[in-house]
Order: sequence, then C-alpha cells, then structure tokens
Amino acid sequence: MTFSIHGLAVARGIAIGRAVLVASSRVDVAHYFIQHDQVAAEIDRLRQARNAVVDELKRLQQELTADAPPELGALLDVHLMLLEDESLSAGVKQWIEERFYNAEWAVSSQMEVIGRQFDEMEDAYLRERKSDLEQVTERVLHFLKGGTSPVVRTKPHARPQQELQLGDTMDVPLVLVAHDLSPADMLQFKQSVFTGFVTDVGGKTSHTAIVARSLDIPAVVGARSASQLIRQDDWVIIDGDMGVVIVDPSPIILAEYGFKQRQGDLERERLSRLRHTPAVTLDGQKIELLANIEMPEDADAAVLAGAVGVGLFRSEFLFMGRQGNLPEEDEQFEQYRRAIEGMKGLPVTIRTVDVGADKPLDEARHDAAHLNPALGLRAIRWSLADPEMFLTQLRAILRAAALGKVNLLVPMLAHASEIHQTLALVKQAQRDLDARGVAYGNVRLGAMIEIPAAALSLKLFLKHFDFLSIGTNDLIQYTLAIDRADETVAHLYDPLHPAVLRLIADTIAEGAAQGKSVSVCGEMAGDVGMTRLLLGMGLRSFSMHPSQVLLVKQQILRADTEKLKTLAAKVLDSEDPASLLLA
Repeated sequence: MTFSIHGLAVARGIAIGRAVLVASSRVDVAHYFIQHDQVAAEIDRLRQARNAVVDELKRLQQELTADAPPELGALLDVHLMLLEDESLSAGVKQWIEERFYNAEWAVSSQMEVIGRQFDEMEDAYLRERKSDLEQVTERVLHFLKGGTSPVVRTKPHARPQQELQLGDTMDVPLVLVAHDLSPADMLQFKQSVFTGFVTDVGGKTSHTAIVARSLDIPAVVGARSASQLIRQDDWVIIDGDMGVVIVDPSPIILAEYGFKQRQGDLERERLSRLRHTPAVTLDGQKIELLANIEMPEDADAAVLAGAVGVGLFRSEFLFMGRQGNLPEEDEQFEQYRRAIEGMKGLPVTIRTVDVGADKPLDEARHDAAHLNPALGLRAIRWSLADPEMFLTQLRAILRAAALGKVNLLVPMLAHASEIHQTLALVKQAQRDLDARGVAYGNVRLGAMIEIPAAALSLKLFLKHFDFLSIGTNDLIQYTLAIDRADETVAHLYDPLHPAVLRLIADTIAEGAAQGKSVSVCGEMAGDVGMTRLLLGMGLRSFSMHPSQVLLVKQQILRADTEKLKTLAAKVLDSEDPASLLLA
C-alpha cells in the first residue's frame, strides 16, 4: 500500500531506491546503586569508555580521504569537543560520587540535564546540537556495555552496518532510513551506494542536513516515525525538494518521479554551467552573489559554487564548546587565514562573535540572561561586556586582513553608545598591534541590521559604517515579536509581513542614497521565491548557503530589475504580499 511521510526538505533532488534500515544507536541503560568503595573503580570505567570513544573518533579523522566532505572532519571535531566538555564529565562524576549511581545511569542523567539546556536555546542551529550530545553519550554508553563498534545497532529486519559497505552492493539503488545519523555514522557510510537518506529527527541546520548538502544527496529529516513505518527493502522515493517520502509507490507514481529525477539531473547539469557566468540581469544590473560559511573548510564549497566572496563568516562556531577556554588570538588568526586563503583572493566578511544568553560560554552569564535568551546578553552586547575577549578577536581579524580582502561585520547593534564603543575598540586593537610591531590590514567596517531600532536609525549607522548587512532571520523575529523556536507561534514567523518588507526596502533604499552597499545575509537571500522581490527593492548583494548560489543566479539572469520595481512597489503597498508573489 502506498503512503507518504512528511518531513523537512534539507537537500534537494529526487532519490529512488530500496530501503536499508539502520536502527537507532540508543542503548538500554542499566540503573543501580554502587557501594562507596566502588566509586573510584566506576569513575575509572567511565574514563576508559570515554577514552575509547576519543580514540575511535580520532582514528576516523585520520582515515578521512582527500575527497571526503570537509564538513565531516569539522563535525567529528564537534563530537571530540563535547567529549572534552567539563560540564559533561564533571557532572557525570558528581552523580557517581554523590548519588552512587552506576556509570551508565550517571551518563544518561547528566545527558538529561544538559539536554534541557539545549532545548531552551533560542538559536535553531545550536538547539539542534543536542543530537550531537546524544550521539556522543550513546557511544560512551556502548563502550560501557562492552561494545566495540558503537556506530549503529540493529533491530529486527535491520541490516548490520558491516553489511552496508561498498563490497556488499547491488545494482539496485539503496536509500538509508534511520532514526538519526551522527557524523561518525556518515563517515562510515560515505563510500556506500546510498542515493539518499531519511531520518526521524533533525532540522534544516542539523549536522545530518549539513552533510547531505555537502554530499549533494537528496535527504528528508524530521520525518518522525519513518524508521518504524518503512520496512526493509521497501521501495522508497525521497523528494528532497518537497520534504516528502513516498513508500511502496505505485508504478504510475514511480514513473512520474523517475521522470522528475531525470529532469532534476539535467537541471543540475545546466546550473553547473552557470558557475562562471557573471550574475547580470537582463537590463544590465550586476549582482553580487556571496556565500555564508561557518568554518574555514566551507570556503571550498563557496568557490565551487561560483560565489564572488564570503558575505558572512559566522565566527562564533570557533568559540562554541570551549567551556570558558576561549580561542586565543593566534588560534583565531589561523582559522581566519585558512578561510581567506580558501577563497583564493576573494573578499571575506567576518562577523564578530554572536554568542551569549542562549549560547553561554560561562555559567554566570547564562544564569543572568536565561529567562529571555533572544533579548539577553548576546552578540555585540556580550562582546562589549568582555572587552578583552573582543579585543582578542579584533586583533586576530585585523592580522588576517593583511593576507587578503577582509570586511568586519558587527552583529545586533542598536544604540549609538554601542557603535562608539565598538569603533573605539577597533582602534584600540590597532594600537595594540602597532605596539607589538605586528602587521595588520585595513578592513571595511559593517553593521548588521537585525533589530527594528537599527532599521529605523539608518542615518546613524551609515554615518559610521562602510556597509550594512540585513540579517533577515532576527529582523523578522524581533519585528513580529515571534520566537521562531517556539512551535506554538512559529507559524506567525512571516518574511512577507508588510512591516518586515518595509524595513528591508527602506534599508536598501537609504544605503543606495548614501552610496553605501547593503546586502541580505539571512535565509531570504537564498530563497529563490524572494529573489525577484529583493531585486525589485534594489538589492544588489545577496549572501547565502553555497548550495543556493546557482539557483539564485539563474533567477537573476532571467530578471529585469526595471520591471521588478513595479512588482516591488505593489507588494510593499499590499496587505497580502504573498498573493502577489504567487500570482
């Protein structure tokens, strides 16, 4: 019987194949109390299990081949950092020493404590890192149980992982179905014949989704009970464009999706030919297409996609999981250097660290801002509250600017006092480097427009900054007073709300009037459904995930900005902008 399962579309394309089920790697946890004289031995057993997982992950890193997606190495780094997280290990020891829990019980108990903190995070990307914590603790639990290969565990009708390697392939295409996949799992499977995959859990910014995009594999995540509903060897269609999984399709449906799959392959081939085509509209307007990256390794994907630079390097990912042991100046400089060299002379815009409140780097500050993370001590507020940390980052960025074209972007500014403090610290960082005799380069200074107060104070911002970058994700959230992480109101998160569109349009227009460049670096920039509207508003600089660059370029090559001005004017005056865009 044919049925469909709906999830989140995270990697475009169509995959058709037989289902290979891989069960969740969760293990049954034993719960019992130990004696006082067993505490030391239990902690030693825990240490051995943790060290075994560390050794395994490092071995997997060493076995990475040159053609492996760079994201895999970075994701394994995340798991290693979590294993070294003091709040995890110290908390587990505390359960053993004070409650006399056995090691397995202590690990799962601490996982619940930290997991709740992840659930309360406002940032979707960081909230989804809970799955990484779960995967790490599950690997430790496997070793505590005496396991030696904790990557996957099978259930009835599920094939063991060792049977899924390249040596056991068939001519029939295969799709992977799992509850969840860790980066290590992905590494184990990367040489197999899977043409797509489905997971019960995950989001658009989950590691599974990131790897799917880097491998260019159709994928649907967050499909809830897919691994329970799909049986071994079922024919499955993965529609990575619509976020739909069709199980046991009829011959008619199979033929229809087979046609769509062939059309998709042809479309990708056509798109690849646009890589070196200048992004110029039909009426001769040159458009700048930039890439958003999280790690230096992402620069390769940006260049391959034909991006003309990095419009947003989210530097906070260099700071996460450090438990107060923040990256020193030399370490940061090295990471920025790698990104600049990876872009092969193209400009790189580095955003200063956007952490705090929901992304705590120390517990004291976390407690102070815990009740309302979206409005708490985050981004530039956090940086200005710790000027030494901020100066360290500024010096590293300035030093990197001596190696190439670098722009410095400051997030979440709203007050004149914040602007003046930031500019003063930039000058202080320059004086520090002068005093040390260290070379540094000039940077263009930019400000994020992501708070309505900033969008309504543009003349102040343009007086002090060389360029502006509109962070649509937060701008929408703050304008509409919607916590996009709250499922009860997430449906009200609307990029086409008239108030949001007016703030964006006014920012673009004011920048153009003063001869200052304005870009959009939020999700709207990579949404092809928004490209024509943004062009009509006068936007000439887009920054997005590398996988979206060619799709947006295709829209640009077909656009006439003069004609789109009329469309934009109508949309801005409409009570229902969506109806005009879909017409």
